[in-house]
Amino acid sequence: MSRVYEAVYIFDSTLEDAAINDKLTRYHGLLHAQGEIKTDHWGRRQLAYPIGPRENGYYVVAHFNTDPKTLPEYERALKLDDGIVRYLVTLHEHEVGAPPMSEEEMLAARRRDEDDEDED
Repeated sequence: MSRVYEAVYIFDSTLEDAAINDKLTRYHGLLHAQGEIKTDHWGRRQLAYPIGPRENGYYVVAHFNTDPKTLPEYERALKLDDGIVRYLVTLHEHEVGAPPMSEEEMLAARRRDEDDEDED
């Protein structure tokens, strides 16, 4: 059973763009993904905190649909690559933000808020 995943990679900022694309192609080949792998290159950015001697990284976010059995080999390859500073692979359940609420849910939430205000 395949599932939708999101992977965030932080590459060493000294790598050239061609080298980063080559690495992504190789890693995404390990996934045997069903359908297209959507990648979003955020580019070079300052890290939130230094990781070793690095203060900058090249960020890439990828969405893909694959069988969970392919992940161990994929993650092992990521761990062994010195060009990857950090990575995180998670299930991608929905877009960022809360799902839209129905009219009934919004009405119930308003009632709860009003009840909470009345108690104060």
